[in-house]
This record gives sequence, C-alpha cells and structure tokens, in this order.
Amino acid sequence: MKRFSKFGEKLCGGSGIEELMDDLGHALAQGGDHMHMLGGGQPSMIPEVNTIFREALDGVMSSEGALEAMLGKYDPPRGNPRFIEALTVMFREQLDWDVKKENIAITSGGQTAFFFLFNALAGLHHDGTRKKIVLPLVPEYIGYANQSVGEDMFVAFPPKIEKIGDHQFKYRIDFDRLVIDEDVAAICVSRPTNPTGNVITDNEIAKLLAIAKSHDIPLIIDNAYGAPFPNIFFADAEPLWDSSMILTMSLSKVGLPGTRTGIVVAPPKIASAMASMNAIVGLANSNVGQVLTEPLIRSGKLMELSKHVVKPFYLAKSLRAQEWVKAYFPDDIPYRVHLSEGALFLWIWFEGLPISSKALYERLKQRNVLVVSGAYFFFGLDDTDWKHQHECIRMTYTMDAEIVESGVQIIADEIAAIYRNA
Repeated sequence: MKRFSKFGEKLCGGSGIEELMDDLGHALAQGGDHMHMLGGGQPSMIPEVNTIFREALDGVMSSEGALEAMLGKYDPPRGNPRFIEALTVMFREQLDWDVKKENIAITSGGQTAFFFLFNALAGLHHDGTRKKIVLPLVPEYIGYANQSVGEDMFVAFPPKIEKIGDHQFKYRIDFDRLVIDEDVAAICVSRPTNPTGNVITDNEIAKLLAIAKSHDIPLIIDNAYGAPFPNIFFADAEPLWDSSMILTMSLSKVGLPGTRTGIVVAPPKIASAMASMNAIVGLANSNVGQVLTEPLIRSGKLMELSKHVVKPFYLAKSLRAQEWVKAYFPDDIPYRVHLSEGALFLWIWFEGLPISSKALYERLKQRNVLVVSGAYFFFGLDDTDWKHQHECIRMTYTMDAEIVESGVQIIADEIAAIYRNA
C-alpha cells in the first residue's frame, strides 16, 4: 500500500489525544508506584459509586432474561427506548427542560458524539462553502482537534486572562474579538472546561446563545463533567438547555468510562441525524451502560449519587492537590493555577517558561511523571506565536493521594531547576 487517503491521513497519523490515551493505557496496565499518571482523564474508583453499580449489575443478573437481552440484542440506532424515556422524565421533572424523546440520541461515548456532530454540521457543503466550528475560548478539549474527516474545521479565539492574587487566574471569553460570520456552522464550548476546570459563566452562556440564535446556528455545550451527572461542578452556575442548543453528556465521568455511553440532547433533526450515523458507523450502541443506569436515572439515585458522593469526592481532591501545589512550588517561581471550578484537572501556567511545555512533558516523563503539554489544547488559533500556549500543562488529581502528592513534588523540583538554570 503506497499511502492512506486524505481521510486516512487525518485520522491515522497520530494526534494529541492518541498520545494521551496511549500514555494512560500503558501506565494503567503497567501499574506500580513508580509511575505518576497525572495526564489522563481516568475517573477515580469511588467505593460508594462502585457499590451502586455492582448492585445494579446484580439486579440485571437476577432478573430473568435481562442479562441475555443486555448482551444478546441490538438496540435501535437512537438508543435503548427505556433509557431514553428515563432521561426524558429526568430532564423534564428534575431540571424543568422541555425535552421529548425526539430530542435524545445515544452514541458510543461523547467522543463519538462530537465526531458525528462536527462532521455533520461543518466541512464542505453542497453550495461549495466550507463551514467551520467556532471555539470562542481556547484552550479547549484535546479530543476535538483531529475529528474532521476533511480539512481543519476549527476557528478559535484566545481568551481574556484575569490574574487573581499571586498564583491564580481565570480565562474569560473575549467577546470583543469573537467573530461569527456566514462560514460558521456552530459554536462549541465545554462546561466545565477540559483542560482548565473553567466554568463559563451563566452570563457568557447567555451571550453565546443569543449570538448563535441570531445567526441561526446551534450552540454546542459539552457537558461531560456537568450537572445533573456526574455533577463535577464547583462553580455557582446553572445547567442549561434550550431548544436550539445541542447538549452532550456521558456516563464516563460518573464512573462508567468502559461502557462508552454518550447522550445527545438536541433539536429533533440533529438527534435523528445522530441515530442515522450510529446505524451506518456501528449499527447500534452498547447496551450495557444504558441497561445498568436506566433504573438509577428513573429512581433519581444517579443524580443523588452525583450530588452527594461524586461532586464532594472530587472537590476534596481538587482542594488537596491545590494545597500541595502551594506547599511544594517555590513562591518565587512565576506559576498560576486556573481556578478549579469543575472537571478533573489542574491547569498550571508557568509564565515566561524558558522551555516549551512539550519539552517539559518529556523531562517529566523521564522522571516517571505523566502530564499533558498545554500546546495541544490551543488548536484553531491563527496566532501560533502566542507564547502563553506553550507555557501551560494539564495534570489530573484523580489518582491516589500519594501518587498526586509525589508527582506535584517532582513537577515542582523540575520547574525550579528549569528556571534556576535559565
């Protein structure tokens, strides 16, 4: 074979998300205390959560024919009807959203949902135009970057940076620089944001939604970490859905990443399109996550678990990780940690970093600490010389406390040496 097609070259040539997941997979498979896996988005194993899922699995096992149906039957391409019904009732009764079953489609994880959405909305159209996806604030989720089946489809805008105290900061959307023209197919944000833990404010969301409506395009919100589940949401902000909005959710961060279950809440035309793409690409979705969680959603237990167990668990881990950063990082090093308002990460900015964040990643990897270079999260920008995008790293705090604390110590030692020797 001489070479791949353009589609093949786009998806088969390596990517930041592949590097991240490869590191994660090898680290988790290898195990041992010597590896400090602070790079991936692997959720923690929370005992109370695992107990609930074991009980749900026991319920399937003890119900005659339920296991056979879960493992041996295809669901419709849109998803399990009972699961979709349970979601519809939850959205209407718990959140007062005007959601009907026609607004919902299930996908094989949130990553698949975005592959479908981006390529259905953006790219080459029949009239010869090439539509784009606007990211109104970067850094943004690394998993979006290589999802186009054609040419690059993202247009991104750098944020305003609000410095807070000596060692904190927050990104805000710079609406003065945001441009939405006729070539834009949709606006997309993650909330809480992966990689930074930023929560775009209610006011910012309202402005984005108004802009999207004025241009007759959807606002896509990636709600993988948001409410009502997994509810890894620390900021004072409200979950939102609107009939012109596309909201994606997942069972991954509530503790079921292996089930690969994504949820799309969207206008009926979009939800129907997701079902069509499911049928073409994979026939149907995995039944396991839908069958396990349907009674938990119907009873309200999954929402209660998210609110009273998952959220407090990760908030405590975030606060502890921030305490270690403050304790071990030399105060005279110019570092800032983004306000931790949700998700599973700390985003650390080393202002004036003498080397690139990719070089820092390699140096830390040699010391058995895996983080993610921030450079991967700034795709879609025209300003490739903006130094800030090469001064940040993402680290997760979901691993055992001893691993996180030791990893922070090594990062602090390495950074001190870099600045000292610059």
